[in-house]
Amino acid sequence: MADSQTILEMRGIGKSFPGVRALDDVSMMVRRGEIHAICGENGAGKSTLMKVLSGVHPRGTYEGVIVYQDEEVGFKGIKSSEDVGIVIIHQELALIPELSIIENVFMGNESTRLGLIDWTTQELHARDLLARVGLDVDPHTQIKNLGVGQQQLVEIAKALSKNVKLLILDEPTSGLNEDDADNLLGLLRGLKSKGITSIMISHKLNEIAAIADSVTVLRDGKTVESYSVEAGKVDEDRIIRAMVGRSIEDRYPAHESHIGDVVMEVRNWRVEDPNVPGRLVCKDSSFFLRAGEVVGFAGVMGAGRTELARSLFGRNYGVHLGGEVLIKGKPVELTTVSRAVNHGLAYLPEERKTYGMNLLDTVRKTIVAADLKSILSGGLLDLDREQMVAEEYRRSVGIRTPSVDAGVSTLSGGNQQKVLVAKWMFPNPDILILDEPTRGIDVGAKVEIYTLVHQLAAQGKAVMFISSELPELLGVCDRIYTVCEGRITGVLDVADATQEKLMRQMTTLSQPANH
Repeated sequence: MADSQTILEMRGIGKSFPGVRALDDVSMMVRRGEIHAICGENGAGKSTLMKVLSGVHPRGTYEGVIVYQDEEVGFKGIKSSEDVGIVIIHQELALIPELSIIENVFMGNESTRLGLIDWTTQELHARDLLARVGLDVDPHTQIKNLGVGQQQLVEIAKALSKNVKLLILDEPTSGLNEDDADNLLGLLRGLKSKGITSIMISHKLNEIAAIADSVTVLRDGKTVESYSVEAGKVDEDRIIRAMVGRSIEDRYPAHESHIGDVVMEVRNWRVEDPNVPGRLVCKDSSFFLRAGEVVGFAGVMGAGRTELARSLFGRNYGVHLGGEVLIKGKPVELTTVSRAVNHGLAYLPEERKTYGMNLLDTVRKTIVAADLKSILSGGLLDLDREQMVAEEYRRSVGIRTPSVDAGVSTLSGGNQQKVLVAKWMFPNPDILILDEPTRGIDVGAKVEIYTLVHQLAAQGKAVMFISSELPELLGVCDRIYTVCEGRITGVLDVADATQEKLMRQMTTLSQPANH
């Protein structure tokens, strides 16, 4: 690096919440103009550390010292950290869907003239900022009409409008497809060339390897190690060992498949977009799932995999135009979610916090939510039975929580996902639809989820496994279907599949669908 001067040093940072020590004597140093990666399992304290830095957790609520640009600092809130050039972009994007790009970029930081908002100046400035981040859209466009990748670029444009010197990004590519993620990483390199320092929290070790100049690893709220690297030469195995406290020799645990008869068959499934009449999101899709089999569904973002899953699970997405579903050879009508559940289906949604759980509920209430009738006694909920069931699944699924009465919102992403797995194991389904089951969780938690999936298959369950990560599909599944623009374009046994073959079928509509 041209300039090795330190821009940030955090020393002995400690932070506690009721009953939880989130950070304990954490220290790290960031050099000016570098891209610094922070790694760690869910719950390791990464986001909490950045919230301390940015003033979300204000001065006086934590222990330790923050030195920024050679001065000891402590911020009262986000506004005071932004005033000195520290800007954080959270994993949950803080944009208002109904407002335009211009309104979002300058919210709280408006250009004024004679006491009124100067819209002309803001538009010119917005166009310049969008050009800097490579986003070619009209700045008057409402946020709700942008893709997730474009919204991420708007957040960075918003940061640039505040004269950012230190940009913090929390899992910036977790919701992006491969092209958008590559575009974002390229943008970070461009900001680095202009002297802007970035701190990136990420679970994606390939991205860290490609872009990071230094790495800090946290585990259980403590610094395990912090060191400089040469971009492109990050030792992924070293990071994994530091993150989980052990070596993960095989990120995809070996398993032996015992595949049985066809449990579910879908024929010529056709679904129309609920918001765009005439646009099909499922185009005559046909496939089957067998007992004891993990079947992958690969496709670029927007290909229609989630739409297919949701439309099958009680038709809770889109307008059904045709096609049929057979369960164990018999046609069934899955017209409502309750009917789908009664026919042995379970669905873990892609957006677990939006569609999968009530964040105000406890762990135990969430676990039993899909089959309340099983814990009724005399028409009332049997709370002792509820407690027993929750404790049983806490142990069997490996949910790390001090109590089943803890709120699900207090758990890490990996443990929230395990709660959802337990929720759908409780009704004892025959068919599980898992939509991006490892999105946003760390390497160690991923291995635990893969192990659970294989345990379910070993019990004779049929598993539909949707993922945007091709190595994951190749490592976990027995067969893989590819989806492009709402159409199933092919299927491969995992023994015959490669990333190149899958990508070819994911990006063409001419591939014959041999089912």
